Amino acid sequence: DVQLQASGGGLVQPGGSLTLSCAVSGVTFDEYAIGWFRQAPGKERDGVSCISHSGKSTYYTNSVKGRFTISRDDAKNTVYLQMSSLEPEDTAVYYCAADDGVLGRGCSTFPRHSGMKHWGQGTLVTVSS
Repeated sequence: DVQLQASGGGLVQPGGSLTLSCAVSGVTFDEYAIGWFRQAPGKERDGVSCISHSGKSTYYTNSVKGRFTISRDDAKNTVYLQMSSLEPEDTAVYYCAADDGVLGRGCSTFPRHSGMKHWGQGTLVTVSS
């Protein structure tokens, strides 16, 4: 049973920084790709970033390139999303999701959220002055 727990959200002013964490359990962590997706109120869920099971490949949606960094710590079974230069349009519930990077599709379907098999509950990020 794959379990993902997103945390670290909160209120931040425009231009500020925030780091989100995704704790993963129930799988062999280094065999799973992990993606971050976000959904603003009343809007569809969109891909933000994805990291391959090995950590060798990363992917970002154009709007966050140069501002966000995804990473993974295999010793802690945790994936991070470091966010800087935050903008009001970054406001959303951020979800982490997983897909088998060895037997499944990994990050190959990013940025489509429908390609990820396992999902966490999400954490709210609000960027406002």
